[in-house]
Amino acid sequence: MRLSIVATLYQSAPDITEFHQRASAAAKQLVGEDYEIVLVNDGSPDNSLDLAVQLTESDSHVVVVDLSRNFGHHKAMMTGLAHTKGERVFLIDSDLEEEPEWLIPFAGQMTDERCDVVFGVQAQRKGSVIERWSGQWFYRFFRALTGIALPESLVTARLMTRRYVDALLRHEEREVFLAGLFHITGFAQHPQTVKKHSTSATTYTFHKKMSLLVNSVTAFSNAPLIGIFYIGVLISLIAIFYIAYLAIHWMFLAKPLSGWTSVMASIWLLGGMVISFIGVVGIYLSKIFSETKRRPYTIVRQIYAKHQN
Repeated sequence: MRLSIVATLYQSAPDITEFHQRASAAAKQLVGEDYEIVLVNDGSPDNSLDLAVQLTESDSHVVVVDLSRNFGHHKAMMTGLAHTKGERVFLIDSDLEEEPEWLIPFAGQMTDERCDVVFGVQAQRKGSVIERWSGQWFYRFFRALTGIALPESLVTARLMTRRYVDALLRHEEREVFLAGLFHITGFAQHPQTVKKHSTSATTYTFHKKMSLLVNSVTAFSNAPLIGIFYIGVLISLIAIFYIAYLAIHWMFLAKPLSGWTSVMASIWLLGGMVISFIGVVGIYLSKIFSETKRRPYTIVRQIYAKHQN
């Protein structure tokens, strides 16, 4: 099979039919009838699954992978990639904010530049000022804490070769951060500037972005643990110098020190830092706990497909 198109479904009922039509048209223009469209139902609460299953009955190119519950966007995408067969794999969101027609220029760039991945980046991040600002700082913090320079304003849409997808699927993390995995898998990856449409409000709230930042940083770097060590050394040095100052003050000036405020402030400061440091260590321990159990990051309930004769 020459091409696989992968998309996830979550509250996607209003867009499924149009997405299928446009994705099918783009695929036929590129490879004729030698393609498949893999739709992963990530526990969608609406009737997305029913509509997708109806597509399998009328179009033998459609394959629906129904997950047993909602596992999250990134894990659902990895599951979809694992069920592909195509020599090239086009990953894209199904909400039509990303155009299925991007497949054609992506394929042209991949052929011309002989690369393994063509991924979309936005010239200007969509959304409100706060949404754009938080997205920019997410990538800056991630780069500062991990040393990994991810392309900013990434979109989901990307065209990948079979060997790249196979290499990507060798990662077996339970906590999946796809942008990081895309990057560290390597191979020749080239960007293409796209304009992402804004058809709905983002589901990535500030809280979710902070949670994603913590999970992604702790998954790709031990910098927080190393930072704790150096901060502890710095506090110890400051404490040593302060003790020396107090001793000199007591021996030569012989004046009582009024230090209740400073002592209480120090206790609260150090207490808060100790608790936060324990929290950082706890995050890493929780990840170790999650990884050692080796639970599957998704569970497939059923696969729907109409086999071609």
